[in-house]
Amino acid sequence: MKVLFVTSEAHPLIKTGGLADVCGSLPIALKRQRQDVRVVLPAYPQVVAKAGALKLLAEVTLPDSSQPVRILAGQLPESKVPLYLVDTPELFDRDGGPYGDQHGEDWHDNAERFAHFSQVAVEIAMDRAGLNWQPELVHCHDWQSGLVPALLSLEENRPKTLFTIHNLSYQGLFDHLTFARLGLADSLWHMHGLEFHGMLSMIKGGLIYADWLTTVSPTYAREIQTGEYGYGLEGLLSHRADRLIGILNGIDDEIWNPNRDALIEHPFNAHKLKGKAANKAALQQQFGLTVDADRPLFGLVGRLVEQKGIDLVIENLPWLLARGAQLALLGSGESRFESVLLDFAKDYPDQIGLEIGYNEQLAHRIEASADLFLMPSRFEPCGLNQLYSLRYGTVPVVRSTGGLADSVIHADAESMADGSATGFRFEHADIGGLRWALGEALNLFNSDPKGWQQLVRNGMRQDFSWKSSAHHYIELYHKALS
Repeated sequence: MKVLFVTSEAHPLIKTGGLADVCGSLPIALKRQRQDVRVVLPAYPQVVAKAGALKLLAEVTLPDSSQPVRILAGQLPESKVPLYLVDTPELFDRDGGPYGDQHGEDWHDNAERFAHFSQVAVEIAMDRAGLNWQPELVHCHDWQSGLVPALLSLEENRPKTLFTIHNLSYQGLFDHLTFARLGLADSLWHMHGLEFHGMLSMIKGGLIYADWLTTVSPTYAREIQTGEYGYGLEGLLSHRADRLIGILNGIDDEIWNPNRDALIEHPFNAHKLKGKAANKAALQQQFGLTVDADRPLFGLVGRLVEQKGIDLVIENLPWLLARGAQLALLGSGESRFESVLLDFAKDYPDQIGLEIGYNEQLAHRIEASADLFLMPSRFEPCGLNQLYSLRYGTVPVVRSTGGLADSVIHADAESMADGSATGFRFEHADIGGLRWALGEALNLFNSDPKGWQQLVRNGMRQDFSWKSSAHHYIELYHKALS
């Protein structure tokens, strides 16, 4: 099957979030299952620098433009997936990030940048770019490629289209003057098209015009059809519910493999857990915590913001510390949360290890060493750290939202008896909800060592590889083409 991925990010070339993880890993997993997958990406300077050998493949002239656009060709790193880069220096060759400058301000011409990118993608999709290749299906991601399904809807004999929502809160909203300036067809401007309360909504191009919609977990697919998570688009998404599917993201199980992880001191697996205990002792020593195998060690790696529920963790810290628990925390975010956590770490040096910032090796070591992992997010479209935690035998404590609800099975009497339990979940995003789950976790950890070991091994047996996710996408691709 011939599939064109249209994305504004792909790890390891350029990354601001989970979109890059998907578009850097899923095409490779699909290629391994013998799909003809190709990725098109803007030629940001960071991408050009990291992409290795590139060659000029073609030049395409867009309608209403006299300047040809260069298309560079290479491969996604560590793969045989063809990579096409849209090389328009005046739009993409800039210092800063893919969407904003070095000070965090959005580029003033983002609408023009991603409209241009989408138009070039359409030329490739319609085999008008001189590549002598046409996809059967175009897989678009988030608002930056939302215009592609809309523009393809105006074409005859077009490929099928699929649009993936990674985070609905980012919608690509611009004023009506921008719509006019971009020269988009007037037939696209109406409430059942690109218009959203008088604004141009690029994400609606995908939501309205794509043949199929996906998002990054089954629960998030249901949540975005509600007022709480729909950002004003819940009615549209409910209307398209028969074409909306949630497919849980995967993880790179070669990088995140406790048996072969070069970033941890002691490798281990589900059959030989001694290495995990050794990692715990090493991390306790590294952070200056009391070295004690019987003390529950919680890990947390992530952004210190309300969305991630860090305020709920802080409110529960005195309760946790009074019960002898320890915390190893790596992250950065709002200064008010950083300040409070620094104070706690100063007051409880033998129980709290804290590093503000990000450190890849430490992230791996926390996952490999902790007994439990905290992830009390208010919303989480998919989430990755709970998947890493399960892989590393670190029992996740999560709020029941998005991908967290889909990947963690709460440990109660029934799930412990049938061997399906993998962690602890709570419903309400408040102090009491998290405290209840912490209490459940501590009770099992302290009172039933054998049951705890079984819970750890249950998690480590789960398959959250990209191979599994790719299988679900291939099934949907076939459905879209039938």
